[in-house]
Amino acid sequence: MSNKVYNVLFLCTANSARSVMSEGWLNVLGGGRFRAFSAGSHPSGKVNPHAIALLDGIGYDIGALRSKSWDEFELADAPRMDIVITVCDNAKGEACPVWPGHPLTAHWGYEDPHGETEAEKRASFQKIFLQIRQRITLLVALSDAQLAGPALKDAVRDIGETRVD
Repeated sequence: MSNKVYNVLFLCTANSARSVMSEGWLNVLGGGRFRAFSAGSHPSGKVNPHAIALLDGIGYDIGALRSKSWDEFELADAPRMDIVITVCDNAKGEACPVWPGHPLTAHWGYEDPHGETEAEKRASFQKIFLQIRQRITLLVALSDAQLAGPALKDAVRDIGETRVD
């Protein structure tokens, strides 16, 4: 078994919900093999309260959650990413920075959580949260061989194409 820890950056435009929930799930389920981060191209400045409540419910430390710019991950002292995953269609279409180390990039699209009433919003967030968990579960189940070299690119992209309910 490899001792390598894979750094994964999840990107969404506002960095307020989907990318933050992805970060939380991977840090909880990653078993020490993964270290997840999130950021946005145009951060909203706050994490959505529904995302915070869901992450708190799985035992994720919500104390350090914040909406931040992807610029932080371009800095010389930033963690070097192995994988960068966009989770919203807007971020997928944006011109991303050239990341140090040229990490693997992929897109795992999720709809924008929405709803007119609080109950509808909670239900939408719950649905997306569970979809994210499905893909994160597939990622953390990859073998060391699948995480090494060229196999990783195909594995991560295949996960993004996996249908989630």
